[in-house]
Amino acid sequence: MTYDTLIRQALIIDGSNTPGYVADVGVHAGRIRTIGDLSTARAEQVIDAHGRVLAPGFIDVHTHDDTVVIRQPQMLPKLSQGVTTVIVGNCGISASPVSLRSDPPDPMNLLGKREQFCYPRFSDYRNAVQGADPAVNVAALIGHTALRSNHMDDLHRTATPYEIAAMRVQLQESLEAGALGLSTGLAYASAFNAETDEVLQLVEELTAYGAVYTTHLRSEFEPVLEAMDEAFLIGRHARVPVIISHLKCAGAGNWGRSPQLLAALQAAAENHPVGCDCYPYAASSSTLDLKQVTDAFRITITWSTPHPHMGGRDLQDIAGEWNVSLLEAARRLQPAGAVYYGMDEADVRRILAHPLSMVGSDGLPEDPFPHPRLWGAFPRVLGHFSRDVGLFPLHTAVHKMTGLSAARFGLAERGEIREGYWADLVLFDPLRVRDVADFTAPQRAAEGIDGVWVNGVLSYRDGQANGARAGRFLARSGDLRGGFTAL
Repeated sequence: MTYDTLIRQALIIDGSNTPGYVADVGVHAGRIRTIGDLSTARAEQVIDAHGRVLAPGFIDVHTHDDTVVIRQPQMLPKLSQGVTTVIVGNCGISASPVSLRSDPPDPMNLLGKREQFCYPRFSDYRNAVQGADPAVNVAALIGHTALRSNHMDDLHRTATPYEIAAMRVQLQESLEAGALGLSTGLAYASAFNAETDEVLQLVEELTAYGAVYTTHLRSEFEPVLEAMDEAFLIGRHARVPVIISHLKCAGAGNWGRSPQLLAALQAAAENHPVGCDCYPYAASSSTLDLKQVTDAFRITITWSTPHPHMGGRDLQDIAGEWNVSLLEAARRLQPAGAVYYGMDEADVRRILAHPLSMVGSDGLPEDPFPHPRLWGAFPRVLGHFSRDVGLFPLHTAVHKMTGLSAARFGLAERGEIREGYWADLVLFDPLRVRDVADFTAPQRAAEGIDGVWVNGVLSYRDGQANGARAGRFLARSGDLRGGFTAL
């Protein structure tokens, strides 16, 4: 047969956490048709991949790209680092189902302004994604805080039985329309006062679908182990998988506790499907939280509505210029966003290396001065942590960003290079691949990404997007409990 694309003599690292092998790959009609010796085959496009690695397209399991995939469907920050699928709706915030009465509450404002929340039903959002033809595939979680905002007049309390019942109806409708599961952001003020029982009742809707529960823990600081226990309790109650979002030891007083956290995670995994995602940086980013203002580590402002010119400056410098305390400066900047240099590098490495962890960027595309993870998370794992630091072999790095992620979230026929699977592929130079975005110039594309195919369509080549937008909406595929295996 004649292939659409023939990639010759690549080192194939197939996403299964096994070492690579050299072979040719033939792509036709959006799928991987043949893997092997295709030296006599013909194709409309032939790529000489000698010396390059061909991997499954990276799956960003933790994004806040909910509205950007529709408004800026070229998705260059993700496509340029080899990402072919994004999972939206994390941390309890999602673009749908949402019916706002006023401006979006914190932290839903991370996803955009009020007019960008125009999807009262999940099916409306799904249709909008399909109509936008994004450059990457999109799968979606339903945000707990989003549901709360639809039915509660005050987010600083727990929901009433009537409000919980209304949220359950919307969650069930969304699951029926293909949502992956429910996410919570219990650390944020808009959900912190939700009692555990509120979440326990909501997750009961996940059981029949084998959907997933993901959570930004109620605390990532000193009470983090108690917060993890709450998450595991919720998952066991509904008999559904649990994924802890961006697992970390936050705050200087918490540094060095990663062995405790990982031991708790591993103990829970012995009798229940659990895992986590993480990003490869020792700094976090979110809205500017007055409770996290401290002089124990550096805080950089990423945006401020009343003082937009302060984006990119350190809070300490701003406070000095205004001759006020750090807390007062933070108050004056509100609403605002920030990067918090509040983690220890050794903890980041332990969590990233653990077999139960996947990679997610947690990038914030709305930030005018974003955390560099938006543009650099995946090449940083390949270049810095795998090649330069030697934290794990390259095939393990790829597995954490592809096969493991697809299995956990039920993305059928994706995440591995196998005959018959969709041709989401990334071709990169293992010697050159590296993140270029940093905390002073965060909006820079990675180096060493030579080609990205989405559903068989070449969309990025040699550092340039070509305008092709072949992404699709990916509905939940079956029972997600099967994507978790024991260590």
